[in-house]
Amino acid sequence: MDEVASVAELIKNFAVIYIVDITEVPDFNTMYELYDPCTVMFFFRNKHIMIDLGTGNNNKINWALKDKQDFIDIVETVYCGARKGRGLVISPKDYSAKYHY
Repeated sequence: MDEVASVAELIKNFAVIYIVDITEVPDFNTMYELYDPCTVMFFFRNKHIMIDLGTGNNNKINWALKDKQDFIDIVETVYCGARKGRGLVISPKDYSAKYHY
């Protein structure tokens, strides 16, 4: 996931990546149910943007993405949807388990 997060330079025109230690903000952990070692969440103008990835959990990505382009596509989709005022956007790719087998 660190390698995927290295795309910060490529997406600097429409997104900023912040890395937060969840031990420093315990109130945030209970509000968004942050228990995994690595979680990606999206915010736009202080509003949480949910994304439908086909996994059932629309609040966050809590698995490692293997491809940088997938992450760029997700960030771009979230940005375009959030600018239009949507609180929930649809992912460009379905990440449900049925396609992994």
